[in-house]
Formats: sequence, C-alpha cells, structure tokens
Amino acid sequence: MSKVTVLGGGGWAIALAKVLFENGKDVVIWSALEREVEELKSTRENKISLPGVIIPEKIEITNDLEVAVKDAEIIVMAVASSFVRLTSKRLKGIIPDGQIIVDVAKGIEDDTFYTMTDIIEDELPTADAAVLSGPSHAEEVGRKIPTVVVIGAKKKTTALKIQETFANNYFRTYISPDRKSIELGGSLKNVIALAAGIIDGLGFGDNTEAALITRGIKEITALGVKMGGHSRTFNGLSGIGDLIVTCNSKHSRNRRAGVLIGKGYTLDEAVKEVNMVVEGAVSAKAALHLAKKYEVNMPIVEKVNEVLFDNEPAEKAMWELMSREQTSEYSDLEW
Repeated sequence: MSKVTVLGGGGWAIALAKVLFENGKDVVIWSALEREVEELKSTRENKISLPGVIIPEKIEITNDLEVAVKDAEIIVMAVASSFVRLTSKRLKGIIPDGQIIVDVAKGIEDDTFYTMTDIIEDELPTADAAVLSGPSHAEEVGRKIPTVVVIGAKKKTTALKIQETFANNYFRTYISPDRKSIELGGSLKNVIALAAGIIDGLGFGDNTEAALITRGIKEITALGVKMGGHSRTFNGLSGIGDLIVTCNSKHSRNRRAGVLIGKGYTLDEAVKEVNMVVEGAVSAKAALHLAKKYEVNMPIVEKVNEVLFDNEPAEKAMWELMSREQTSEYSDLEW
C-alpha cells in the first residue's frame, strides 16, 4: 500500500485525505498546530471548516513532520497559501530528491508574485512539484459529490502518477502540461469572486453577475497568455470552471466576503466575519501588479483593488466600470 501525506488540517486537506484513503492509500494528515492535531485526533472532524465529514480511524494524524513524510510516495501541500513557503522550508533535508509534491493551495505570493509551485521549487529545487485544481469545494468532495479537477505537472509521468492516485468514481481527474495557467486560473478567479459577491451585496442581479464572470475570464486569460500560459486552459476546469463555482457557490468564502463588502463592511470586517482565509484579497494586489508589469488591461481587477484598499465605494466602482468607453468585444475580429 503506497503512502500519501497530506500537509494541513483544514477542510480541503481532510476532504482529499478521505479521497485518498478510499482509494486504498496509506494516508497521514500532518498539521503544525498541536491543538488542531489533538482536536482532530479526539473528534475525527474539523468542526469549523468541514463539519459532518468524519476522518476514518485508520488515517494517522500527527504534528511530527519528519514522521509524517517518511517514505511518502506523494506529499499533498494543503496548507493555506500564506504558509506554503514556511512549510516548504521545513521539508528541507527530510524529503528525497525528486519527491512528488502536489500543491492544492491557490494563491500568488504577495512580495515575489510567485505561484505556489514556484515557491515550492524555490525552497526545494529537486522536488517534482505539481498542482491539482478545478471547481472543487471541500464541502462537496468530502461528501462524495461528483467533482472534476485537472492536474498540472512538468512531466507527464508525474501527472499520470497523481491521476492514478486521486481518481475514483466521484473524483474525476484530467492531466495537463500547462501548470502555469492552472495555477493562475485558480488564484485570479478569487479576485473575480470577490467582485461577484460585491455585486450581490449591492443588490444587482444575474445579468450583472454573468457579465462579470464573462469579462473576468477574459481578463484572467489575457494576463495568463502574456505570462506564457495557453488560452485553452483558461476555458477549462481551472479557468472558467473554477471561476463559475467560486462566483456562484454558497461555499465560496471569497464570494461571502464580497457580499459583506457590498453591504458596507470593510475588508478587515468581512474577513473577520467569514472567519476563514480570503485568498482573493492577497491575489488582488498581485493581479494588479502583474497587470501593470505585463501591460494587460484589467479594469475589474483595478476596481476591486480600489474598493478593497483605497476606500472606493463599491457602488461607485460598479458604475465606473459600466461607464467606460464603448468598444468591440474582440478587437481582432474583422468585419
């Protein structure tokens, strides 16, 4: 029986650990938080982030990282994106060269503007870093609701290995060599999801939200292609698929934070109320920086940043988006 170690004790970590266990893997869950480990051991449940989903008794739970990763065929990086670098540093010297690490955190680092696999490779140059992403809320995966994701890796053999490890009858997996686009789609969609929530909080309707999603994926794709990604990936699971679910789902913490901001909460107040990491707030700054660096027009991203960080009233920002100069939907199409 092959061993898979899941780093993190949150909802997504537990949901994926359950998938892996049901696929016949020897699964270990590691958390850096001793208190969290003790609670998970005693209750077999994360009552805050994934209530009602019970961790099987045969899944080991520990805060000893060296024990957790020893002889692991695959390591799943399921900590919050802000802790990926620190966790990667802690893996130095205790994992072998070529260790497969599957990142499932979504985000862009605030100061370096690295994706998560960039961070892993920066700290662990010999690691075989991959990404798993797509429209996949932990609340549904943990309850075996049919879900489809995509795995991005540099080597096809790695992608196939990860696919074999995760795939089952309710968790379908595709593979792709376009790791960069998969990560960008998974990170930048959180910014658009914040905007979708703001629209709802302001009391606008389905027409508005559909327009936002459509123009949002256009902005994400334009930036991703400039950064070396492929446009088709953004039309797939980690692009439009993840964007749709994050903008519309009751499980989306980015959307929930946006709704509160639309109703007049500050960003700090909204994050406190949601009581979970709101990745879109960090990714918004990164997206704006990248848009300027690569000279890509991203008006939605610009307005989200103004609302979040410059005290721009949300409704004013909305009407400013609607009042921009009229233009063609696709300027490269000939009449």
